[in-house]
Amino acid sequence: MASNRVSRRAFLKGVGIGGMAVRVGLPPLAAMFNSSGTAYAAKTGTTAIESRFVLWFNGNGIVENYWVPRKTGSDYSITPCLRPLEPFKQDIHVITGLDNPMGKGHHGAMSSLMSGQPFTGRGAGGPSIDQVIAQKIGNDSRFRSLQIGACQESFGESIQRNMSWAERDRPLPPEMIPHRLFDRLFGGKDLGWIDRKKSVLDRVREDATSFSSRLGQEDKTRLDEYLTSVRSVERTIASLPPEYAKELERPEETGDMRDWPRISKLQSDLLVHALASRQTRVASYMLTKCQSLTRFPWLGHTTNQHHGYTHQNAASPEAQRIMRDINRWHVEEFAYLLAKLKSIPEGEGNLLDHTLLVYVHEHAEANSHKTSGMSAILAGHAGNLKTGMHSSVAGTVGDLYLTLADEVMQAQAGKFPTASTKLSDLV
Repeated sequence: MASNRVSRRAFLKGVGIGGMAVRVGLPPLAAMFNSSGTAYAAKTGTTAIESRFVLWFNGNGIVENYWVPRKTGSDYSITPCLRPLEPFKQDIHVITGLDNPMGKGHHGAMSSLMSGQPFTGRGAGGPSIDQVIAQKIGNDSRFRSLQIGACQESFGESIQRNMSWAERDRPLPPEMIPHRLFDRLFGGKDLGWIDRKKSVLDRVREDATSFSSRLGQEDKTRLDEYLTSVRSVERTIASLPPEYAKELERPEETGDMRDWPRISKLQSDLLVHALASRQTRVASYMLTKCQSLTRFPWLGHTTNQHHGYTHQNAASPEAQRIMRDINRWHVEEFAYLLAKLKSIPEGEGNLLDHTLLVYVHEHAEANSHKTSGMSAILAGHAGNLKTGMHSSVAGTVGDLYLTLADEVMQAQAGKFPTASTKLSDLV
């Protein structure tokens, strides 16, 4: 490795048309760390590797029969809905038994799930947990937090379309268009890559060549692989149908038949770039909306929208199997994100080792709008989180959030609505 240390804040820079600044964040390089890979190295000493936080949401609830493991502890068996997470069993902690005490219907459940506060009639009653954490740890990043989405479906009010809330009745809408998220992460827009005929890398090529010459062979390879992945995302975005660059005007009436698996993976790729290059430490990811109306042609289920399947003869074996398939697709997309994080080396480990992900729904069983005995999936190894197990807890969603914020993320939130005790067995 070259003797020159690289700042963890470094990025490749260039100038676009009209003098707009272009920047491409760097992945974690070996030259950014001390010799043991346990901390960032700098002229003034070392700095601990920072933890990241991702809040993941899917609309409606789960099908408990196919989701909840029968055993607790480390000897639990992966259930049909969780099957995509089997390769990551040692990286996850399945939580069941949570209560959402202020949840009522979809509106109230969503507000309480995110903020711990009742629905106001317009939105959430306070800041969502991702924003509570972002206010404590996000100010040293380019973006205090990022809000990302995939499926544009939904109807109704702001509480159904948003999961992140800055304050009471102040939503932070998710960016659902990959084109826009890409342009936001890489600086000012440029006519060359607005129509995807050129690459953002063209604008930083000179800086990339100069920067690479100072790196050891390991880091040169990492940088080359990383820039190749950026170009791959660009090409995938360029291959999308032109109408995908625009939001649907009335998605609840059009049937919402876009290729959401392709879009969701693009959004995950971009999120991983943002986390790896330290552009943010906090993000929310809204795969589907509250009271989700997504249809699933790629699963062969198009008779109903998701919400319809949860309420029409939902206890029948056929409906249970359909909802199992839907839940499993949700988990597949989550597993894709985990795999991407785990593939990025960082220090002595990888990006997943320094990330906490929390996967939630607004209900347990959606048919009954159940908000007791709810489930969550924790993933990653930030803050010595216990993994490789299933725990059935006696506590609230607020208890879980406060434990994770204070004990895992070291955000020192101190309090959260509906939290009365910490679930300290998680760490």
